[in-house]
Amino acid sequence: MSLRRLHPAWLVAAVGFVALVGAAGFRATPSVLLHPLHEEFGWPLATISVAVSVNLLLYGLTAPFAAALMDRFGIRRVVAAALTLVAAGSGLTVFMRTSAELILCWGVLVGLGTGSMALAFVATVTGRWFVKRRGLVTGILTAGGAAGQLVFLPLLANLVEAYGWRTAALVVAGSALAVVPLVGWLLRDHPADLGLPPYGATEVVPAPARTGGAASRALGALRTAARTPAFWLLAGGFAICGASTNGLVGTHFIPAAHDHGMTETAAASLLALVGLFDIAGTIASGWLTDRFDSRVLLAAYYALRGLSLLVLPSLFSGSTEPSMLVFVIFYGLDWVATVPPTVALCREYFGASGAVVFGWVFAAHQIGAAVAATGAGLIRDQLGTYTLAWYAAGALCAAAAVFSMLLRRRSGRPAEPDAPAAPATPEAGRSGASVSAG
Repeated sequence: MSLRRLHPAWLVAAVGFVALVGAAGFRATPSVLLHPLHEEFGWPLATISVAVSVNLLLYGLTAPFAAALMDRFGIRRVVAAALTLVAAGSGLTVFMRTSAELILCWGVLVGLGTGSMALAFVATVTGRWFVKRRGLVTGILTAGGAAGQLVFLPLLANLVEAYGWRTAALVVAGSALAVVPLVGWLLRDHPADLGLPPYGATEVVPAPARTGGAASRALGALRTAARTPAFWLLAGGFAICGASTNGLVGTHFIPAAHDHGMTETAAASLLALVGLFDIAGTIASGWLTDRFDSRVLLAAYYALRGLSLLVLPSLFSGSTEPSMLVFVIFYGLDWVATVPPTVALCREYFGASGAVVFGWVFAAHQIGAAVAATGAGLIRDQLGTYTLAWYAAGALCAAAAVFSMLLRRRSGRPAEPDAPAAPATPEAGRSGASVSAG
């Protein structure tokens, strides 16, 4: 009976969370496999980092098209196909012999799969299913990626150490594939399919007609958004966000710690601990986003992250010192806390197109991550240390804080995003009125 009284939006959010955890496994894998692949195949770290960069780049560039495809074919089909693609790409890596095959499997296949499960998926789910608690649910779903990192990193590091990297890749493939039946069974596309209003609304919002042209819709949203300064400030800040998280710390923290004598298992555990605090920080950020100005939140997050990265080079050692644990806690709370306020600002500025526009902002995030992943590898190969990379990331975060404060509040706060009866029209997106994304 209690399940009957529970709004189905919460069940959809729960399934989305599990799916995001399943997709996160391979995204957590690159930093664990850098040295094993280097040792087995003799590939330079910069070469392996290129595959990581392709993965990160496609992960971002796929997002806006995936959001449009979810409008065309439905959330359930796109997510199930994405998880299957992740599983195929991860599983096929066990047969690779050349760096080109690494780029194809690890970079292209998994990049496309995880990109279809990126944060634009979060924006789509929250936009369709929630009127109230959007910020909080955005934080919880975003934390799904951190939860995947938390679950998979120590497990993968131990599997690599005990059984080799191929076993770890197969475990990731199996985990992603295991989520597909759950998605097919429980994930629903729109509350109107069940004859219900979104959570927090009083009227049923008709599901929009499914039309063709997912690519044209994604590109059209980009053309419209690119005419506004807000888009470039959000995209620029989020590009720096990606460079200072996935691209740098997510990819190179373990090799950097290994350079200072720390075991890969210990370094992976620290990175997993970042994921643990990321869950708390992202959920808290969602709660704060429902209550405070997203611009101020973003500026604070970027400034604090920059300070932590400037301190990091002095904290590495052969063992886990208390100062490093302090960094892990502080940095972890801030890891993707930027997502809920960024999603909220995309809705505020771009209305019904907010989820698709956020997909493009997220693409900028991944471009930044890809540049940082390759750039840090090159710095390490040329200078023998990552120190310059940490300092550069810290300085960029300061710039992102300035970008956030330059965002202007729209004249008059948009009405509660989701007047249920309001149709989603292109005009609504251009006016910045916040309506239910459909």
